[in-house]
Amino acid sequence: MLGDSMTLLTAALLLLTSLQEPAKGIQISDGAEAVKPGETPTSFKSDATLSNGRLSIVVPKGGAGVEIRVGTATRATLHFSGLAKIDRIAVLEYGKGGATLEIGGKGVSAKLKLKKGDVTVEVQPGEGAEKLRVDCPSRFIVLPDFFADDIVIDARKLPAASVEIPSENFVLQLAGKGEAIVMSTFENKEQDVRLALNGTGDGRVAAGSEIQFGKGRKIWVSVLEAPQIWHVRDIAPADAGKVLTLDWKMPFPAAWRCDLTRANDLADSWEMLLQKDKDGEYTKPSWMGGGPERMPATRKRWTTVLGSFLYPVYSDADRTGYIAPLKHDKVAFRGPAVIYPVNRVNDTPLDAFTVVDLVRNTLGAGPCEYLLDLEGNRSTNRGRATCSSRDVLTGIYKEGAQKAKHAEVEKVLQDDLLFVTFIRSRITRYVEAAGKIREYLAEQKKAHPELASLIDELDKIAGEVDTRFAARKEKMKTPDHVAKLNDDFRRDVMDYEGPDALDRCKKYASALVEVGDNQDELSGECRWVIKAIRQKAGLLMAVDARMAPIAAELRAKCAEALKGPAGHEGNRH
Repeated sequence: MLGDSMTLLTAALLLLTSLQEPAKGIQISDGAEAVKPGETPTSFKSDATLSNGRLSIVVPKGGAGVEIRVGTATRATLHFSGLAKIDRIAVLEYGKGGATLEIGGKGVSAKLKLKKGDVTVEVQPGEGAEKLRVDCPSRFIVLPDFFADDIVIDARKLPAASVEIPSENFVLQLAGKGEAIVMSTFENKEQDVRLALNGTGDGRVAAGSEIQFGKGRKIWVSVLEAPQIWHVRDIAPADAGKVLTLDWKMPFPAAWRCDLTRANDLADSWEMLLQKDKDGEYTKPSWMGGGPERMPATRKRWTTVLGSFLYPVYSDADRTGYIAPLKHDKVAFRGPAVIYPVNRVNDTPLDAFTVVDLVRNTLGAGPCEYLLDLEGNRSTNRGRATCSSRDVLTGIYKEGAQKAKHAEVEKVLQDDLLFVTFIRSRITRYVEAAGKIREYLAEQKKAHPELASLIDELDKIAGEVDTRFAARKEKMKTPDHVAKLNDDFRRDVMDYEGPDALDRCKKYASALVEVGDNQDELSGECRWVIKAIRQKAGLLMAVDARMAPIAAELRAKCAEALKGPAGHEGNRH
């Protein structure tokens, strides 16, 4: 079941089209001559233009590509494999709600559909159409990840002319100088995506993405357009511990994601904090169905692995953005920080779109829920955290109320064992997943010795789980150890009223918290490792296309292991 916030989101999106009234509505023209609604001409004398007042599809007769324009600016050009010249343009449907053009050339055809008020062109393959190339020169390509951290591809770091990437249903091409994002969405994650790159130095870009249709599969190409719809800021090592005021203001309220590049070139994805009142508290957007989280004006936060820190990505009441790179021994940020709108918040205008909106509007609510896996991604908790057990028990024994509150004490003991057992199950899940991943990598290294160096990079990361487990094993103990602690407590402390009753309680609580703290930290550390494997596997595809099947298998294994995190594991920082 989805949370209330997702239900409201669905309702808002269903109302979106009906509440929007583009300036001109659906229009089709043959050159300068307008085609009347209801007409379905099978030939055009000149270029065909289909517009809904927000987007325009321009089909040059005799040309090779289809342009998607916002105003007069071409944001993307679509090319179909095998279609060297478009010599057929026909209107298949034309009404108030939308229109469809069919285009074709020698042995290749496709349908292009545009709805009223939409920012998306639906592309359906016809005869001979196997691949769609979306030309949109972009330095940065972002692959949003709803299980872990995004993959951010910087064209300047890829020397090859063509690379394969792990698209998994969508890919973002950050266009222009921050004013547009071109997003391609497709029905089947098995569809291959390749990037074509050109240029040198600072002019190096991914010129376009090539996507396989698959039999009868559709591809949707959308344009998110607004001043500063995306932004990039380079972070230098010397910026750690500083507050950087961005030359950027969010164009509309939303859940803005900031992908910070770590020192190892992996991305660390953070949702930007939002502030309503100057110097007031912040809200941290959530798309897991639980509603926004409140955070103090100090931005102070605690998570496993990182401990206590100041949240590094935030905005003020005027919507100006800030980045305060952490000065931390566990993580260092250096390189590009990329910001884009990932999801809606309550204040997002109905006529503004985000990445999650486009996924829902194109693939539909059911497939979107499957892709986002909100249930699997949602944090869970069982029992009572050991630090909470300590506080409750010591409070009772300070009062000398242990006999009067016997039942409450017994409930605390049961709950802390339940908690320890649950967190240990999370650790076991990660350890077993890492073990299976290492076994799989060993098999692949034997089968593909030519990929040994890349496989070794992944195996080295996976090996960190065993290293971290070994470092905490002694202090972490086991659930059986905690069960014995509880039995001893019931025997020696439960109803004991001697002068050292509080000291005995504190001794038990101290031993319990040591177990809990080490378990909590280890589960968080393991999660970081599994997330890193998932992301690194995707990046290595761009290094060597032969890694594609291995990367796909690893990313699926990691996604499964990451499901159902405990609340303290830092699912979204």
